[in-house]
Amino acid sequence: MTERYADVIIDIAHEKVDKVFQYRIPQELAQAVYPGVQVLVPFGRGNRQKAGYVVELSEETDYPPEKIKEIFAVDEKGMSVEGRQIQTAYWLKSQYGSTTIAALKTVLPVRQKQKPLEKRTVLRLLSAAETAQAAITCSEKHQKAKARVLHALENEEELPYELVRQKLHVAAATMQALERQGYLRIESKAFYRNPVRMTDRGEKRPTLNPAQQRVIDGVMGAYRSGSPGVHLVHGVTGSGKTEVYLGIIEQMIAMGKQAIMLIPEIALTYQTLLRFYKRFGDRVSVMNSTLSAGEKYDQIERAKAGEIDVIIGPRSALFTPFPNLGVIVMDEEHENSYKSETSPRYHARETAVYIASLCGASVVLGSATPSLEAYYRAGQGQYQLYEMKERPGNSVLPAVYITDLRKELKEGNRSMFGRKLHSLMEERLSRGEQTILFLNRRGYAGFVSCRACGHVMKCPHCDVSLSEHKNGLLICHYCGYQERKPEKCPVCASPYLLGFKAGTQQVEEAIYREFPQARVLRMDGDTTRKKESYEKILSAFADEEADILVGTQMIVKGHDFPGVTLVGVLAADLSLNRNDYRAGERTFQLLTQAAGRAGRGERPGEVVIQTYQPEHYSVVYAARQDYEGFYREELAYRALVGYPPVEHMLAVLIVSRVQEDGEKLGQQMAELIMAEMGEISGFRVIGPAQASIGKISDLYRHTLYLRHREYQVLVRAKDRWERFCREHEQRDQTVQFDFDPMNTY
Repeated sequence: MTERYADVIIDIAHEKVDKVFQYRIPQELAQAVYPGVQVLVPFGRGNRQKAGYVVELSEETDYPPEKIKEIFAVDEKGMSVEGRQIQTAYWLKSQYGSTTIAALKTVLPVRQKQKPLEKRTVLRLLSAAETAQAAITCSEKHQKAKARVLHALENEEELPYELVRQKLHVAAATMQALERQGYLRIESKAFYRNPVRMTDRGEKRPTLNPAQQRVIDGVMGAYRSGSPGVHLVHGVTGSGKTEVYLGIIEQMIAMGKQAIMLIPEIALTYQTLLRFYKRFGDRVSVMNSTLSAGEKYDQIERAKAGEIDVIIGPRSALFTPFPNLGVIVMDEEHENSYKSETSPRYHARETAVYIASLCGASVVLGSATPSLEAYYRAGQGQYQLYEMKERPGNSVLPAVYITDLRKELKEGNRSMFGRKLHSLMEERLSRGEQTILFLNRRGYAGFVSCRACGHVMKCPHCDVSLSEHKNGLLICHYCGYQERKPEKCPVCASPYLLGFKAGTQQVEEAIYREFPQARVLRMDGDTTRKKESYEKILSAFADEEADILVGTQMIVKGHDFPGVTLVGVLAADLSLNRNDYRAGERTFQLLTQAAGRAGRGERPGEVVIQTYQPEHYSVVYAARQDYEGFYREELAYRALVGYPPVEHMLAVLIVSRVQEDGEKLGQQMAELIMAEMGEISGFRVIGPAQASIGKISDLYRHTLYLRHREYQVLVRAKDRWERFCREHEQRDQTVQFDFDPMNTY
């Protein structure tokens, strides 16, 4: 019988995950050893028995087989929280392609143990009278610092240590001396960092409408019956999906369960956290990239210890090690940010379903514009679908107008604002109502070209144009290369070297020119670099400290501002003009989500969509808020050309220092997979070909695409290519895998 081996992590402590050790699996344990299980193994020269976790199985070994030690036993305690994390890492590696270490670092993101914070207290050991007498004695001996401390303790049995040190100006040595003399005791208690700093617990609970209650009852009924499953909530913007999430999580907590609340953007954390804090108080915490290493570490420890019930954050929060997970909620499930852009390129939706299956938990997906994948699976019966087609109370969907920018230009309007949007903005300013202006671009950017010869200023290291910034620099947004903008075209010496600009800063400047009295806030990648900058901008706008909020995609995702009655989409076409099969879907989602920010309070809302392609089906259906109509047309297109979700796609990116080497490797991989899997019905290989951006940072990029209806067929192809790459070690070349990519390469 073939020998089998297990890669084992001896210490689960996060700083140790880089090192794995190989052990032989004895025949009697062959069925009991699998990724995630805890085992007892001999370790070190003395073969001390230590516990470890299995991370991977193989039939090959990197060492002489006779030198490999054997696993002693499998731990009888069953699957621990850490074991589930290891199992998840193994699943990520096998389903998406990556190294074991990369998968482990994804699942165990906080790698270095952080020193806990300590709260120190000074306790009085003598009576008040004895302490007063001791203070007098110290004064007589000219021990003034000691006397100050003892006088402070006369009327207080305990005081915060730092308060005593700072306010009384006492050295640590003085405090230690008083402790040795028996006057006081310094007590230390470790406590966890809590990034949630809120005081307002007052919550006004709305009455749920029948549609909201139907979703809560359906999800909880399935959970209690032992069939937790996956539930897709398709609710129009403003239909009250967050109240549904709160209701489900509240019932889970009452059953002793915990919940993960995923949101697509850090920008949404503040508003979501506020809603959840008002309902659940300090039992709620957050996990995102703005936290310090210590804060992140402590949230992991609090979750393990059962000190929190709900964690809120983007996709990385999915790996929070809750011991009793009951539900994973994924709000705005259609968002691209749920797909990792680094290896392993996992999607949070599929990963949430897998983690929930390990824990017996429910998954709730919510969106006004569900991804085609989620809606398609609901149609196939894999997900339970719930529809919420009305806004609660008196709130109604906004009126939507489409402005044809071609017509505006012909009639002499060269402003950023069409006449309809301009007049409605004037109206809002006069009535004291708020406006959101959305632009799908960032910063003072845009390509620079010569109007005489057509030359475009490009990065010398990447196959992309340089972007112009306000300080006169031309910057590559891929590798960071910078140069000053030249006075004349470097090719024909023409002075007409101009930038094509459509950034949020230009919009802000245009508003001040047209409406000098307006108070404007801008929210984009440049204004939200600092910690808590999201909260400050959103709080200021919610408190009506500004009339107009200008921003990129982050302002149209899930925010709820009752004072906003007008939304303007300045350039609906920008996302349509991408060389990407998802361009129509993204445009529809962005326009629908943007329109949904208007009229969420008691006053009706209006939306103006400015576009050069008013007849495009994405724009037409978004204006009607007609998801089903868009879905039918888009799915017919995907089925015709064999794109997800009708078929699955595997994108392979080959990066090489020498262009010919990348071409050769791509050809070898294509020929190998066609020879071994080409006879499978419906199996298609496209490429290899140069990537749409053929060079970044002096590295050449080539792509291959595979398509097939069955996901596991593509996983088999990925596995075969991984073996090929191991057997033919590639120098100065890397191969990356991306299943059902969010962007074409």
